[in-house]
Amino acid sequence: MTTLLFTHPSSLRHVTPNGHPERVDRIKAVNQILANDHFKDLLRREAPRGRDEDILHAHAYEHLERIRAMAPSEGMEYLDPDTVMSVGSLEAALRGVGAATAGVDAVFQGEADNVFCATRPPGHHAETRRAMGFCLFNQAAIAAHYARNKYGAERVAVVDFDVHHGNGTQDIFWSDANLFYGSTHQMPLYPGTGDVQETGVGNIFNAPLRAGDGGEQFREAMGSVILPALDTFAPDLVIVSAGFDAHHRDPLGSLKLTEEDFAWATLKLMEAAEVHCGGRLVSVLEGGYDLQGLSASVGIHVQALMRGSAGMIEEPEFEDDDEDDI
Repeated sequence: MTTLLFTHPSSLRHVTPNGHPERVDRIKAVNQILANDHFKDLLRREAPRGRDEDILHAHAYEHLERIRAMAPSEGMEYLDPDTVMSVGSLEAALRGVGAATAGVDAVFQGEADNVFCATRPPGHHAETRRAMGFCLFNQAAIAAHYARNKYGAERVAVVDFDVHHGNGTQDIFWSDANLFYGSTHQMPLYPGTGDVQETGVGNIFNAPLRAGDGGEQFREAMGSVILPALDTFAPDLVIVSAGFDAHHRDPLGSLKLTEEDFAWATLKLMEAAEVHCGGRLVSVLEGGYDLQGLSASVGIHVQALMRGSAGMIEEPEFEDDDEDDI
């Protein structure tokens, strides 16, 4: 398998307050694990800057203008109690959008079989008109619209295994039968959405889990709800909202997933992509707030993307000092 990684140094310049879980150390941990020799064959590109016209296929013009207006020239600005912008945040968010759309280009133009976008801030909570939950722009939803507009993809699927429900993606996809959203997530938990009865126009598939659920329940939810619906939908592109905060170490959730569970899910989604769309898959980093859990999970996720199989690798140790100087 040919896997392409998109990153950008701007992810290190989206600075959040001390103690904030969505911090610079997250991307440092991801960069460090992907510097391991196991990933020497991974293709690497710098993410381009996302374009306004691509953002506006998923977000309202007022939303884009508000994010630009709120971008500070110094210090920090809070969009809500959880979501903050620093001097480098707008550029980081635009590069995250650019990573996702360039990932779509790569799989449709045959440069890679699949793509992993290792950028921050995350995106799946960003709704059509609202930033929230650490998220400014919804990279996965933007990429889905981009695939339809540029490559004529008739049906695009986003599958989300973050511990939190991707209310933003659901909101953006809600009324479009040719956009699929499938999510496993803990309930009740922020943001409070994701009930099984939230079905859009028959294109939304939520499989909520309970606090304390582990790999058995996660695999059952994927295998009985998400994957069969995905097969029926028969996508032209699979996008993964790859959040790793369902890991048993993570402080923001209470699920008990292991790295092997993420590897299993990755391989199942790759199988579906192979059957329906020539293997085209773009994975976008979402949550994951314990550095060890995030590092190990990203490592096994990318290993699976590269090889069509996954094995444990030795992850480096991290000092979780919550310092944002770079």
